[in-house]
Amino acid sequence: MDIAIVRLLLDFGLLILIWIVQLVIYPSFSYFEKDNLIKWHHVYTLRIGVLVMPMMIGQITISLIQIFTTYTFYNLIDLTLIVGVWLSTFLHFVPMHMNISKGIIDDKLKYKLVFYNWIRVFLWATIFLLNLYVCLQ
Repeated sequence: MDIAIVRLLLDFGLLILIWIVQLVIYPSFSYFEKDNLIKWHHVYTLRIGVLVMPMMIGQITISLIQIFTTYTFYNLIDLTLIVGVWLSTFLHFVPMHMNISKGIIDDKLKYKLVFYNWIRVFLWATIFLLNLYVCLQ
């Protein structure tokens, strides 16, 4: 299988996953009482991590391979967008999830998860559409 197709599948998988997080998972946090959210959050983060991390690592690995083997403007934009997702995830979302794990939860934090996650939705949608465009050329 061509590396570009594998990459497109990873991009599509991450796009679907982030939409599920945005429309189902994060909004559902509002329906949990604090103690139940802490319990569920522990299970959720372990399970979602098993899905997300291999795909994110695969995505950035293939992007790096592509930029070093075939340097193009599209590959540069792609890698920049992926770095944006990683920065957003590890600088903003990991700390918010750590707060939930520690029991530091309020409505503002739940709102921030949904509101700021639109950034990752936008980035992953752009990444997918860019790579779909490149694959169709």
